[in-house]
Amino acid sequence: MLKGIVKDNIVSTRKQEALVGSKFLEVQLIENGTLTDKYIIAVDSVGAGIGETVLITTGSGARLALHNTSAPTDAVIVGIVD
Repeated sequence: MLKGIVKDNIVSTRKQEALVGSKFLEVQLIENGTLTDKYIIAVDSVGAGIGETVLITTGSGARLALHNTSAPTDAVIVGIVD
């Protein structure tokens, strides 16, 4: 699992059919408590917003966090850190 801060929304005018209705967010990753220069694009499953610290699951298990488990995704936001 990864941790990061949501930096921006990603607007996609065309999407693969299984991802229509999904919100994409750009997340700056945190490693060892420090912001890095690494970014990831993730599907938002929890309603996160810009500036929030989030948890991201990656890999083939990420799609299991979505309602449509056949959606082609590699990174999904699964939590907002309080």
